[in-house]
Amino acid sequence: MNISSDTLDLLARSGIDVLVMLFLVGVLYRPQQSVASMPLVLAALNGGLFAALAAITSGDFAAGIGFGLFGLLSLLRLRSAAFTIKDVAYTFMALILALVNGLPDRPYALLAIVNVALLILVLVTDDTRSDPPTRVMRLTLERAYSDPAEARALLDERLAVQIRSVVIDSIDYVRETTAVTVLYVADADAPEVAGAQQLTPRSGAVL
Repeated sequence: MNISSDTLDLLARSGIDVLVMLFLVGVLYRPQQSVASMPLVLAALNGGLFAALAAITSGDFAAGIGFGLFGLLSLLRLRSAAFTIKDVAYTFMALILALVNGLPDRPYALLAIVNVALLILVLVTDDTRSDPPTRVMRLTLERAYSDPAEARALLDERLAVQIRSVVIDSIDYVRETTAVTVLYVADADAPEVAGAQQLTPRSGAVL
């Protein structure tokens, strides 16, 4: 069975994209993921954009449509409070890699240079990789706390985790509640803390 040169090119670019994503997500990002399902999000976005770009550029579509698709996806917002700015940065990098590797008729040397350069960029600039793994949870406290230190003291007492930071998201003086976002050190041997997943303000755990 003869395989066309276009098919071989697509398979080669797919292999490059998979290897780069394995390093980006599995090595650089995974030790510091804020949500357990975040690697799936990154892989789905990267794979989906690559597949869409490959389908578009294989037909009678203008290449500009592919860039328009990327521009649309770049407007994506990670709306859950469990996502961090770092998650957004890795998501954007996953989309960039899919776009770079998904475009046909590009020299493999150029692909290698661009992919390695982007990975080195993340490797050098992400100075949080040496920190202990952390998670984010969203909680609602059954009091109106205007003092972050007071809320932190309560959470230190109630939660059996090492808290890195506490951010007061909102205070409801009518219901006497305070919505907070807690960044804590994740223990690989311990079960996930209730509320550490992607919680909305109405479904957050209450303390």
